Amino acid sequence: MPTLSLPAEGGCRCGRVRLKISAKPLLTMACHCTGCQKMSSSAYSLSAAIPADGFEITKGEPVIGGLHGASKHYFCGYCMTWMFTRPEGLDWFVNLRPTMLDDPAWFTPFVETWTSEKLPWVTTPAAHSYVALPAFEEYDGLVAEYAGSQA
Repeated sequence: MPTLSLPAEGGCRCGRVRLKISAKPLLTMACHCTGCQKMSSSAYSLSAAIPADGFEITKGEPVIGGLHGASKHYFCGYCMTWMFTRPEGLDWFVNLRPTMLDDPAWFTPFVETWTSEKLPWVTTPAAHSYVALPAFEEYDGLVAEYAGSQA
C-alpha cells in the first residue's frame, strides 16, 4: 500500500486552485449521507482531516458552495470541483477531499459515517462504521487508533 509523502500538493480538476498539505491526516473518512452523495455526484464523499496549520492554498481562490451553512464547503469557482470543507467551530482541521491530491493512492477510509443513508450496494474497507456520526467523545480514540495504524 502506498504511503503519503509530505509535503503533498494537489488541486481542482482545471488546476486554477492548487493546495499543499504538510501534515499527516488526523483521520480519514467516507461519508454516505445524502448531502455528500449529491455534492460529490457519487455514492459517498471521501475526506482526510488535515490539521489546519498543515493546509494551505497555493494558487487561486476557492469559493464557498454547497448549502452555505455552518460548515463551509469550498469549490473551484471555475470547474466547480468540491475541494475541502471547514466545519464551523472546528477550526483546527480542514476536511480535504483526498482525491484533490496529485497522488491519492495512499488513501483508505478509516471511518465511514451515515451508513443509515448509504446506497445498498456500497462497501468500503473502513475499520469503523457509524449509522450517523461517532459521538464527540469517541473522536480522540479514533484519531489515536488511526495514528497507530499509520505508524
